[in-house]
Amino acid sequence: MTQEKPAQGVGRRDLLKLSAVAGAALAGASLIGSRTAAAEELSLKGKRIAISATGTDHFFDLQAYNAQIEEVKRLGGEPIAVDAGRNDGKLVSQLQTLIAQKPDAIVQILGTLSVIDPWLKKARDAGIPVLTVDVGSTHSINNTTSDNWGIGKDLALQLVSDIGGEGNIVVFNGFYGVTPCAIRYDQLVNVVKYFPKVKILEPELRDVIPNTVQDAFTQITALLNKYPEKGSIKAIWSAWDIPQLGATQAVAAAGRNEIRTYGVDGSPEVLQLVADPNSPAGADVAQQPAEIGRTAIQNVAKLLAGQTLPRETYVHALIANKANVNEVTKKLGIG
Repeated sequence: MTQEKPAQGVGRRDLLKLSAVAGAALAGASLIGSRTAAAEELSLKGKRIAISATGTDHFFDLQAYNAQIEEVKRLGGEPIAVDAGRNDGKLVSQLQTLIAQKPDAIVQILGTLSVIDPWLKKARDAGIPVLTVDVGSTHSINNTTSDNWGIGKDLALQLVSDIGGEGNIVVFNGFYGVTPCAIRYDQLVNVVKYFPKVKILEPELRDVIPNTVQDAFTQITALLNKYPEKGSIKAIWSAWDIPQLGATQAVAAAGRNEIRTYGVDGSPEVLQLVADPNSPAGADVAQQPAEIGRTAIQNVAKLLAGQTLPRETYVHALIANKANVNEVTKKLGIG
């Protein structure tokens, strides 16, 4: 089979197509509505459900975590909720403790796969059902998540469209061991390879936890000093939107508002920046973390009732850009 060569430029028609695809997530997506009658009939009465969070300092994590606790209680169960505070050692310790307590199920929210996977296996080996949120583990019966392939593709297409299909882009890639971040990054690379005039600058930047905003601000400020000419950098991409927040602040402070920033999660403070016509924030994919959390617990109830679950359950995400951000925040109920 002969592989076609990528086009050597992007015309107006190509960009219009890209814009249409990047906006399709909004046009075609509908928010998960009121709970279905089937969900209302679910029960966790008499069940102890462990909820293990990697951390709750980020909007997504806290929303998902609290929604899971509330949903376990609503369904009549007893939540055993623990938060590792972004400390891998504590995360391993809390998983060990939960396994020893022999709950009826464990739900793990996020986490670096190499750290948590051995303990998810131990839980399964102990006969405890394991479900996850945003964790691509083979030891998870069901993973509730957004469609991160779609998120990565749509965000990449939005970025490429906004910069006219050419220019240097800066990428934060510090958490490739976290499944959603890896998928989103791979989708960015997959899109960019078909646009030879778009270049990812190397070395890629590493986002960190904690002090994510401050660190991103410092790294981008240094990079802008290295590339002082306007147009030398067109966009800044991150797999989640807290590095985007720091990057956006750095770009604005440097007076380089021709650069656009992109991220994922839909944190209210970032969506506010996208809504500001004078802000460098170009787009942010808004997930529905509370709905993801509730859905994960409903899946626990279905499993314990003898139902067969799919390998993954997807909850819609919406891409918010300068044109539609007010509509997206209104649909999410945070605007």
